[in-house]
Amino acid sequence: MPEWKLARLAGTSRSPVQVVLAWLAEKGVADYDRNRGYFLSIDARSVPPDVLAAATEPAVSLYDRIAEARLDGKLSDSITESDMARQFDASRNDVRKALLRAQNEGWIEKEAGYGWRFLPLIDSLEAYDDMYWLRVAIEPACILNPKFKPNLPELQVLRAEQELILTGNQVMMATEIVAANSRFHETIVSWSGNQFAVQTLRRLNRMRRLAEYRQEKQALPRKVLAQEHLTILDAIESGDNMGAASLLRSHIDAARRKKAIPGIFHIPPSAK
Repeated sequence: MPEWKLARLAGTSRSPVQVVLAWLAEKGVADYDRNRGYFLSIDARSVPPDVLAAATEPAVSLYDRIAEARLDGKLSDSITESDMARQFDASRNDVRKALLRAQNEGWIEKEAGYGWRFLPLIDSLEAYDDMYWLRVAIEPACILNPKFKPNLPELQVLRAEQELILTGNQVMMATEIVAANSRFHETIVSWSGNQFAVQTLRRLNRMRRLAEYRQEKQALPRKVLAQEHLTILDAIESGDNMGAASLLRSHIDAARRKKAIPGIFHIPPSAK
């Protein structure tokens, strides 16, 4: 199992590949020869189920760890890259990459020098519930807008993403599922041609993103939600806008009742 080939296939450097190969050797699945590298010591079809499960489970990324720490009130409003590197035992470069991703998703912004400031979030159960009620008012109305016109290629992309969640054929991180679901709602609203509605929903999605990450890690019926998304797409594709709006309203209200539950938010006043 050549390190360079595995690194190229995984789209990463050789360092994490070396860690995984060493772990496989520990588990008795691979052998190491200092002159030739790593080799499978058993038939690939005979890998023990516990090893296979651990190998296919996505690792918690630095980005996820920062998001969890912010939700738990372990990060102040303003922080530097060096402070975060020490707190998370990570390189400054890795911290910067994670923060740039958070900046792109709208929940942190760059300050002068190496400082970063967290932006306001939906960080209470009442605010979370209010956000859902606003979405109930906005999103179905967008489908009933006379200008509403679905983009069929975009619709097929949304369908493919929701089918992946429904079937579970691909291991997806919580962040990936949240992104796919946000994209579903934002894309449908964009078909209304109402830019005010689009901007409002995007802002709400940015403000709720961290709460959604935590929710996605709980035992929520993600497959049920994905099936509801697909049913809404079916109605839109068939031209039944009234039915699609009704389904979307019920879907958002059901999500509000399932998700707006105690235990999501743990940000103490000192960290707000």
